Amino acid sequence: MIKSMTGYGRARQELHKRDITVEVRSVNNRYLDCTVKMPRMYAFAEDAVKSRVQKAISRGKVDVFITVDASAADVAKVTVNTELAAQYAAAFLELAKICGKAAAAEPKDLARFPDVLTVTKADEDLETVSGDLCAVLDEALAAYNQMRAVEGRKLAEDIENRLNAIETCTGQVEERSPETVAEYRAKLTARMQEVLQSTTIDPQRILTEAAIYADKVAVDEETVRLRSHVAQLRTMLCSDEPMGRKMDFLIQEVNRESNTIGSKCNDVAIAQVVVNLKAEVEKMREQVQNIE
Repeated sequence: MIKSMTGYGRARQELHKRDITVEVRSVNNRYLDCTVKMPRMYAFAEDAVKSRVQKAISRGKVDVFITVDASAADVAKVTVNTELAAQYAAAFLELAKICGKAAAAEPKDLARFPDVLTVTKADEDLETVSGDLCAVLDEALAAYNQMRAVEGRKLAEDIENRLNAIETCTGQVEERSPETVAEYRAKLTARMQEVLQSTTIDPQRILTEAAIYADKVAVDEETVRLRSHVAQLRTMLCSDEPMGRKMDFLIQEVNRESNTIGSKCNDVAIAQVVVNLKAEVEKMREQVQNIE
């Protein structure tokens, strides 16, 4: 089933003591344009995030927002500068001798000296962090695609109704077109009788003129192509693959056939049908712009 290009999805999980929230939202766009907004310290995972988005979405203006609360995951690592501590201890003993005392330096005393103890943040496993972000992203994308599928079903229903209307209009044109030729032949006969009056009219000449007119206003090829396009569009509506671009192209073809019918038929009734036909095509084109 087709999907809409407009959607929203959100997911939140706590993985490895990190509270991760991911939001995905999108609007219509001709191509895929993905923007990722996340804390700078996790920028190393941006390519992995974009890769997941590209696998799930074929086109649209997509924004991905990632927030991470890693306060519980912060692990402090304390290191001792043993060489510097030993020098401070030796200096402490030297001072004790000068002061006439034999007491050695206590560890708590050495810890007060600069650079003896260094506190650093433990290195993070980048692959694990990237995997956690992508796991939450996958959940957000699932919710996002579910919303797009619901919207896609509504679009498909509306487009199906438009296709039914186009088929109805096509049938009306097919029914009316032969009548225009018969009416033209009758009018042509009446005019020639009026002009020639008592002179005998050549029936073959009437048939020839009517045949030329019939060939000129024939729209059989256009109506056959219209029905073919409608059938293809119906097939696309049931496809699981992105069909937005193909449907847009076919609708342009439907519009072209409608214009051709309008230009060929100098008939008020058919002209009104063509107006209705083009109105349905335009409405359908607007809806297809929302399809992935």
